[in-house]
Amino acid sequence: MESKSIQVAYSGTVNVNKNRNPRKLYEHQDDARAALNKIDEKKSFNSLLVLPTGGGKTLTACYWLLKNAVDKNKKIIWIAHRHLLLEQAAETFQKNAYSDLLINNSSFTFRIVSGKHDKAINIKQTDDILIASKDSIAGNLKALDKWLKDEDEIYFVIDEAHHATAKTYRNIIDYIKSKVENVKLLGLTATPFRTSEVEKGLLKKIFTDDIIYKIDLKDLIKKGILSRPQFEECSTDIVLGEGMGLKAMKSIEQLDSIPDDIANMIADNKERNNKIVKHYVENKKTYGQTLVFALNRMHAFALRGIFEKYGVKAAVIVSGTTAEFIGIEISDTENTKNIEEYRNGKIQVLINVNILTEGVDLPQTKTVFLTRPTVSSILMTQMVGRALRGEAAGGTKEAYIVSFVDEWQERIAWVNAENLIEDEEEFIDNSSEYEKRAVRLISIQKIEEFAKIVDDTVDTSKLENIDFIKRVPIGMYTFSFIDTDNIGVSMERNYQVLVYNSTKKQYEEMIKSLPELFDEYKIDKEVIDEKTLNEICEAIEETYFYKDMLPSYDEKDIKSILKYYAQKECSPDFKTFDEIDRNKLDLLIYAKEIVEKDMRRSEQNAFIDSLWDDEQGIIRIYFNKKLYFTRQLETEINKLEGNGPICVSEPEVKFDEKSIEEMSLYYIQEHFPEEARKIKDTIFNKYKNERGQYTCNECGKPSNIKALFQIDHIKPMAKGGRTIIENLQLLCRKCNQIKGDRYE
Repeated sequence: MESKSIQVAYSGTVNVNKNRNPRKLYEHQDDARAALNKIDEKKSFNSLLVLPTGGGKTLTACYWLLKNAVDKNKKIIWIAHRHLLLEQAAETFQKNAYSDLLINNSSFTFRIVSGKHDKAINIKQTDDILIASKDSIAGNLKALDKWLKDEDEIYFVIDEAHHATAKTYRNIIDYIKSKVENVKLLGLTATPFRTSEVEKGLLKKIFTDDIIYKIDLKDLIKKGILSRPQFEECSTDIVLGEGMGLKAMKSIEQLDSIPDDIANMIADNKERNNKIVKHYVENKKTYGQTLVFALNRMHAFALRGIFEKYGVKAAVIVSGTTAEFIGIEISDTENTKNIEEYRNGKIQVLINVNILTEGVDLPQTKTVFLTRPTVSSILMTQMVGRALRGEAAGGTKEAYIVSFVDEWQERIAWVNAENLIEDEEEFIDNSSEYEKRAVRLISIQKIEEFAKIVDDTVDTSKLENIDFIKRVPIGMYTFSFIDTDNIGVSMERNYQVLVYNSTKKQYEEMIKSLPELFDEYKIDKEVIDEKTLNEICEAIEETYFYKDMLPSYDEKDIKSILKYYAQKECSPDFKTFDEIDRNKLDLLIYAKEIVEKDMRRSEQNAFIDSLWDDEQGIIRIYFNKKLYFTRQLETEINKLEGNGPICVSEPEVKFDEKSIEEMSLYYIQEHFPEEARKIKDTIFNKYKNERGQYTCNECGKPSNIKALFQIDHIKPMAKGGRTIIENLQLLCRKCNQIKGDRYE
């Protein structure tokens, strides 16, 4: 067989781009880096970084590690449990290799190790970053010996660290700590809590330094970095769980596992499935690209069939398909294809069974359909988070979370999507501290604007072109009202609506019109039904507001005012901000003073300190942290000096070259199908008997059916074997399984 050298994407050398990184982090990511810098002063640590789904865990960690580990010649091992997570980490390291992060080094090397990528036996001592699946490393721990040799300090990252309580993770941690004196262990997760008290205790034992930095999902939603969720509930009118036994109850409450008989009954319910699909079809324009979380495989494929009947392009993401002649799971191939087609807009609806809960970035997702109930806060957070990528990150302004609710006769503590997020936040109306809290609340809602201004990849030219003072609210409507959840539990909700010069007149006219609007719609109850609420909100938007207001309004604010008015029948309280204080927030004034006086760096720093330390404290309260203030002021200075966004090329990546012989059969089939076909034909022909039947090289079993056999390495690649005809054999599936177990 002719030997060919080709490039592989799972290992190589990244050459540092000499320009400045055009990607700017959000303020919460900078805060996380600052916290990491502080704990990095210790010789070793075991800590968690907690950022919600869509909060940029991978980017934050890679950004920090490039500067604090790679640039200081410290090795990194990054462990995850899914191929997509490994590739995402490698790509993030590559795309952020700029000289402002890497001052000392002009290049670094990386290697991805997994069943789909390179083998553990090929790990080189010179690899700077090792990105590996937990199973590939756990089964080949000694392959790390040479790589760890002579190292006295190493950075160890565990992605989706709430899984770290599993024995395989703990074995890897213990092994590395036995080889290296100082291990800096960093866990990344959106959900550090577990439903099991035992697992919660184990997590604390692993990450003994606890959480180094944490920001909640609700916080990022309020900041606008994540989409604003619009929660909807659809009753399926299906009655379930009547007379359910104790075993089934425990299965649901303790394992979040619906018994098969009940699950299959739900999945096979044609009326319920049609209702789900029809609801999407009727709201297709609003919902856009949608992720559907199905109950099980049968449910997923049943839904796909109905979607396609309605002319909706849908696909299923589910594991379990096995390659015909390789004998390993290749579900990632079909999954990756469907995910890419979904990203490219070729697929409108992606139906999955617990696969897209972690790691995968699908910013175009506007809607999530929750067609399965859960008692797991972790799972619910992850499912909801799939649709919450905000506009600043290439996502959507609003996200729709649609729950399909069955009527369960037995009392089960199902997690409610809206309550899960709302419970993270409480606004307490304390009159003595109210004004300061109000200004701090504004600062939270303004952070996304600050983030967009400093993010060169986001077009904020329209917002920047208006006077800075117009981006400062003139006041806010503040009110509280009783809201009721889906099971009839009432709660008091405190609410604030920011008002700008651009929206002041519109809100005033809207509120003035409410008495007549309520009469027209015959609203005489304290709770407005959803249909009427949407109708009146739409009428108000069409009458008083327009989409390109800068700053704009929020439909959720309008609905909250309507709910308040239905209960109180009076205008909400409006709190104004003193005009003098507002002028103190006009950073354009300070930026002009710095530029016109041509201040030296020391003079500029002193001037900024004086503004920050002003006894009135409006700047300190409004910006909350000095970093936010100085970064925004720098943006205004840059605008005056004409410094636009920097456009630079991506860092160059020189991938390693390998011969076909060094690649796995899986990799050859995926990337070089013509070569794979040649190998397949050769091996099948080689193992034919005189009757023309294929035969197992181990037990001699003959058959005319190719599907009963798998091509296998005689000497495994993990043991140094190569993909050459002489090292390949034909085995029946049973013998191949026995051989696989023998080498595990």
